[in-house]
Amino acid sequence: MVVSNDVSVNWAGNLTYSASAVARPGTPQELSDLIRGTDRVKALGSRHSFCDVADTTGTHVLLDAYDDGRPAVVVDPGSGVASLRAGLLYGQAGAALLGQGRALRTMASLPHISLAGAIATATHGSGDANGCLASDVVGLEIVTADGGTRTLRRGDADFPGAVVGLGALGVVTRVEMATDAAFQVSQDVVVDLPWEALLTDLDAITGAAYSVSAFTRWGDDTVSQVWLKSRVDDPSHRPGGDATTGAGRRPAREVLLDLGARDAPGPMHPLAGEDPAASTVQGGVAGPAHERLPHFRAEHTPSTGAELQSEYLVPRERAAEAIDAMRGLGAKVRPLLFAGEIRTVAGDDLWLSPFDGDTLALHFTWKPDGDAVRAVLRDLEAALLPLGARPHWGKIFVASPSDVAAMFPRFADFAALANRMDPQGKFRGGYLTRLLPA
Repeated sequence: MVVSNDVSVNWAGNLTYSASAVARPGTPQELSDLIRGTDRVKALGSRHSFCDVADTTGTHVLLDAYDDGRPAVVVDPGSGVASLRAGLLYGQAGAALLGQGRALRTMASLPHISLAGAIATATHGSGDANGCLASDVVGLEIVTADGGTRTLRRGDADFPGAVVGLGALGVVTRVEMATDAAFQVSQDVVVDLPWEALLTDLDAITGAAYSVSAFTRWGDDTVSQVWLKSRVDDPSHRPGGDATTGAGRRPAREVLLDLGARDAPGPMHPLAGEDPAASTVQGGVAGPAHERLPHFRAEHTPSTGAELQSEYLVPRERAAEAIDAMRGLGAKVRPLLFAGEIRTVAGDDLWLSPFDGDTLALHFTWKPDGDAVRAVLRDLEAALLPLGARPHWGKIFVASPSDVAAMFPRFADFAALANRMDPQGKFRGGYLTRLLPA
């Protein structure tokens, strides 16, 4: 096992971790011994959280060299459930699954994020029928505080509390996920969608494709871009599609053009002025799902890199109110914003998932000015939290830990589960010390 004393920073460079050491266990025994013999320890994934939810004052554990003696990706041919090493990146998992004729059902904007980290924070992609990434998990293998291994599967009493677990229960070493047969996606981009169309025809817009993302800086006269990702090889998965006849709805692009949008003049990047070469292929060219569902290519630096991010998840029935509130804050938000994104996510039953019903996700990619961003977040949260909005666990927000805990009806059950599985608080650090005080 490799152990070093370097103190790491997160992906965006806005956070320096407090860990005194970084360990890369190579085997299950090394990981078990490390956890058993360490007072404070925490798994660290691809370092894409913008807050200190993954921090510790003890040892950070990276799983990029971990080998449990099993193939990194194993698919059960009967059920289609895939068992995957938790340290894999989503792009790596997608490519490996394609080689076995399978595909992840949904992906986030970035393929660069780790399975376990994204799942633990309820990270998500987009689509009226697509839940967050954690919603496809059917099993978890966790190394717990005593160094033992516990496997939880859907149907177990603790399972819905453990999936979006914020790293509080142990080090997840393997995840089991439901997959689909391999499918292809084509991506189209339209520009300058009138705001009136978004507000009055929201269901038609978000239901036009398998995954829909609308981009705005909240001060624009129109919604600047809408990205439409359509499944092209399985009509039963198209909105309104019929598996028997092979008929689907009109192409998503045509739906948006009829609502007043225009075709994009060429390949686009979500952030104005950035090189579209980093973006996934557009123009209706079909490709494997894991190469189209994200916004960014795995081989490129995503977004801008030097940025901050926030996100608020609003009940779908309050969508129009939330969008109106954000438009009213445009003058305050726009000077600090690279881009805002509007997406939809289906609900799930996981205790700490913010998606306990169908949800509108409002994402913000900010310029790297932490003090100014936190100041505007106070205004933003004053407008959105009364509508039932909840913050993304891995991004920047200013609501107090006690207020955030109160947003989740099963939070007390989660706290009890964390205390039972980790009575000494070995896996707590950073934000978790404030969310789950001893």
